[in-house]
Amino acid sequence: MSMPTQGSGLDSGYQPPAGAPHTADEVRGSSIGELMRQVTTDLSTLMRQEVELAKAEIRQEGKKAGKAAGFFGGAGFGGYMVALFLSLALWAGLSNVMDAGWAALIVAVIWGAIAAVLYSMAKKNAERIRGLKQTNDSVQRIPDALKPHPQEVTR
Repeated sequence: MSMPTQGSGLDSGYQPPAGAPHTADEVRGSSIGELMRQVTTDLSTLMRQEVELAKAEIRQEGKKAGKAAGFFGGAGFGGYMVALFLSLALWAGLSNVMDAGWAALIVAVIWGAIAAVLYSMAKKNAERIRGLKQTNDSVQRIPDALKPHPQEVTR
C-alpha cells in the first residue's frame, strides 16, 4: 500500500465531519489502528447522539405525562367534590324523613360499603402483580460464560 503524500487522506490531518462517509483513498491510506480509532470515534459519537435523543424524548414525554397527571388530579378532586355534595344532599334529603343523625349515619354506612368494595378490588389487583417476570426470564437465559464465577478465577 502506498501512503498518500498530500490530499484528503486521514493521515493528512483532515477530519471529515461526524457521520460523513470516508473515501476509498482515505481508507486505503490508513493503518488498521487509525481505522479502528475512526470506528470507535464514530460509534462513540453515535452513542452520545442516541443518548441525547433519548434524554430529549424523555423530557418531552415527561412534560406531557406531568400535564396529564395534573388533569387527572384535577378530575379526581372534581369527582371528590361531586361525591361530597351528593352525600350532603342525600343527608339533607333523608333528614326530611328522619332525624338528621340517623340520616348522616346512613350516608356514612353507604360510603363505608363503597370503600370496602374498592378495597377488595384493589387487594385482588395487587395480588395479580407478578413483578419483573420477563426481565427475570431474560436474565436467566444469559449464558453461564458471561456470569462471574469468582471461585473459579485463578491467577
